[in-house]
Amino acid sequence: MLARNAESLYWIGRYVERADDTARILNVSVHQLLEDVSVDSDHASRQLLTVLGIPPEGKGELDVWKLTELVAYAKDNPSSIVGSINAARENTRGAREVVSTELWECLNATWNAVPERQRYARRVGPHSFLSFVEERAAMFAGLADSTMSRDDGWMFLVLGRSVERADMVVRLLLSRVQDKASSPGWITVLRSAGAQDTFLRTYRGALDAGRVVQFLLRDTLFPRSVFYALRQAEDCVDQLDPTLNSRGNDKAEALRLLGRARSELEFLRPSDLLEELPRRLTALQETIREVGEAVSVQYFHSAPWVAWRGAEVSL
Repeated sequence: MLARNAESLYWIGRYVERADDTARILNVSVHQLLEDVSVDSDHASRQLLTVLGIPPEGKGELDVWKLTELVAYAKDNPSSIVGSINAARENTRGAREVVSTELWECLNATWNAVPERQRYARRVGPHSFLSFVEERAAMFAGLADSTMSRDDGWMFLVLGRSVERADMVVRLLLSRVQDKASSPGWITVLRSAGAQDTFLRTYRGALDAGRVVQFLLRDTLFPRSVFYALRQAEDCVDQLDPTLNSRGNDKAEALRLLGRARSELEFLRPSDLLEELPRRLTALQETIREVGEAVSVQYFHSAPWVAWRGAEVSL
């Protein structure tokens, strides 16, 4: 596969996942700000912007509407929802020969519907727009599953999605590491990750910080856990490089980083999980960034350039 097509598919996976996760997080945050008058909207909004890596504009106080403009509608920011959709569509347009017609039509229709949905959301509230993004991302994932061969193109798409998903969940957990074990903020984390119902069924409704962190970091069956995403990304890289000398245990840098991060989570004692959690999450976030750079060097470029926020669009 041509490097430009592989790169486009990788970033399509990342951008669609970014739009989906950002819509989930913003939807939960907006409901919380509108329903709970005791919440400091400026502080909560700035905390969310920090999680998403989006710098606030100006020095004025932030509210729900300003937050939505920055996180959902900012076209020139690839970390926003609209920016991610635009970037995913442009990458798909540049890789039409390796993308199914159904996937292209899904993203193109989504892109065409965004302006009207955005105007409607500015009148009645952002929930309809955010729900629309979640539904379209789910449709994209379903079409990718059912219309793409499990070849290198599929592997690059899933690799991008998995790396982005792991990064986003780590960011979510980092935003709550200072909360008390019984804080209702942990429910917000579960809802933002689309994990609340599955978590409650798994733990029979018992909620505390330890169980939430255990579930989102180390659960082997939940597809949005960090461990599951890392293992899936590791499998993709392993299949993309079948010629590595397994007897000598030589590993590509991306595979080595993913395997180390996955094994550290897998063999960590549950009782040690909350010890030095901020340091552990920060180290994991840095590893995920290094994985992105290693993938870029290995498959796309001669030097690393990938950053979570400054990602360029491949045309």
